[in-house]
Amino acid sequence: MTLMLRNRAALLLLMFNIFLVFTGIGLVVPIMPTYMNTLNIGGVIVGLLVATFSVSQLICSPIAGRLSDRLGRKKIIIAGMLIFAVSEFLFGLANAPWLLFVSRILGGVGAALIMPAVMAYTADITSDEERAKGMGFINAAITTGFIIGPGIGGFLAEFGIRVPFFAAGIAALLSGIVTLLVLPESLSHERRAEIAAAASGKRDSLLKQLMTSYRTPYFLSLVIVFVSAFGLANYETVFGLFVDHKFGFTARDIAIIITFGSIAGAVVQATVFGWLLNRFGEQRVISICLAAAAVFVLMTLFVHQYWLIVTVTFIVFLAIDILRPAIGTQISRRAGDQQGFAAGLNSAYTSLGNIAGPIVAGSLFDVNINYPYAAAAIVLFLCFLLVLYVARSDRRRAKALAGPQAVKHL
Repeated sequence: MTLMLRNRAALLLLMFNIFLVFTGIGLVVPIMPTYMNTLNIGGVIVGLLVATFSVSQLICSPIAGRLSDRLGRKKIIIAGMLIFAVSEFLFGLANAPWLLFVSRILGGVGAALIMPAVMAYTADITSDEERAKGMGFINAAITTGFIIGPGIGGFLAEFGIRVPFFAAGIAALLSGIVTLLVLPESLSHERRAEIAAAASGKRDSLLKQLMTSYRTPYFLSLVIVFVSAFGLANYETVFGLFVDHKFGFTARDIAIIITFGSIAGAVVQATVFGWLLNRFGEQRVISICLAAAAVFVLMTLFVHQYWLIVTVTFIVFLAIDILRPAIGTQISRRAGDQQGFAAGLNSAYTSLGNIAGPIVAGSLFDVNINYPYAAAAIVLFLCFLLVLYVARSDRRRAKALAGPQAVKHL
C-alpha cells in the first residue's frame, strides 16, 4: 500500500511538471500580438519562433530519452524544469527578437528533457494493466496545460505584458526544487547498468536514429505519432483563418470551439481512457480514432451551420486527444527496456509533425483554403489503412508463434 501511495504521489508530481511546461508554452498565444508591436516584429518571425521551439525539441528529444535511461529519470526531469524556467524568465526579459529565439531554443531543450523522462518514469511505476491509465493522466495534464495556458496568459497580462512569463518561470523553478526534494528515482542503479550494457555502442546521431527507427518494433506507432501531430498542427494552424474566411467567425467563436474540444479530450484521458484501451486494445482504438479524424476533417469542408461546425471540430479534437496517448501506450508496451529511448523518439516524431504541419498547411492555404483539410484527411485515411494491414500481419504472426491468446493487446 505504501508503494502504491508513493507511486500515485509521484504520478501527481509528474503531471504537475508536464502541466506547467505546456501551460508555459500556451502562455504566448494571446500575448504575441503585443510583443510583435513592442519589438517591431512581423508574422514571419512569429512563425519562425514556433518552428524554433519544435526544432530544438526535435534535436534534443532522442538524446534526452537515452540520458534518462543512463542517468535516471529524476535528474533529467529536474534539469528540464530548471532550463524551462530560465527560458520563461528570458522571454519575459527580452527586448530584442534574438533573445526571443534564444528563449524558445531553451524552452525546446527543457521540454525535450522533461517529456520523455516523464513518460519513461510513468512506464517504470505502472504495470501493463495500469500503464494506459497512467499515460492517460500524463496526456490529460498536457492537454489541460494547452487549454488553460492562453487563458492564464491573458489574465496575468492584465498586470503587465511580461508578468505571465515571470510567473511561469517561478512556478517551474519551484516545481524543480520540489521534484529534487521529494521525487524518488524510478530506475535503480542495477537497471541503469543493464540498460547501458544493452545499449552500448548505440550512440547514433539524431538523423541516424530517425533513419533506422524503422527497425524498431514500434515504428508504425512512430509513424502514427508523426501523422497525428502533423494533422493536429495542420488543423489548428489554419482553423482560425479557415472559419474566418469561410464563415466569418469571430475570435470568441474560435476560442470557444477549440476550448470545448480540448476540454472534452482532457476529460476522456483522465477518466475512461484506461478502460478503453484495456477493453478494446491499443490497435483498435488507434484505428477508430484515425478513421474518425479523417472523416470529420473532411466533413469540415462541407458543413456550414454553426452547431455542425462545433460538432465536427469537437469530434476531430476528441479523436486526436485519444489517439496520442493510445500510441504512447503502444510504444511503451513494445519498447521493452528502452523506455527512455522510445519516449525520446516519440517526442522527436511529434516535433517533426509540429514542424511540418504548419508549414504545409500555410502553403496549401495560400493556394486554396480547402486544400489543407483535404490533404490532412487523405493522409489520416492512408495511415488508417496501413494500421489495418499491419494489425492483420501482427495477429497472424502472434497466432503462429504463441496461439490466439497472444493477440489480446495488438
